[in-house]
Amino acid sequence: MQLSLEYLNKLGFTCQVVEKWIPRANVRKDLFDFGDICAYKPQVAIVLVQTTSWSNFAARKAKILASPHHYGWKSCGGRIFLHARGDKGLREEEL
Repeated sequence: MQLSLEYLNKLGFTCQVVEKWIPRANVRKDLFDFGDICAYKPQVAIVLVQTTSWSNFAARKAKILASPHHYGWKSCGGRIFLHARGDKGLREEEL
């Protein structure tokens, strides 16, 4: 997640981590079930970013596309990006 934050900051986005840790359930909860980072750049875009590993990229993509929040977010003009970081560098896809 830190690398995605650095990348977005370099592009001029203001970022906030929106993933929460729920201690009693021992799980992490994403905003709308797929957002780890919410970011905006005035007059350009508001985005939700899901961060993952290269090996989980396809599973996370399928999860986002299956979410009822995917269409709602996009219909309001929001953008969704999936980031994977690893030895191969950054993989970014807009969904």
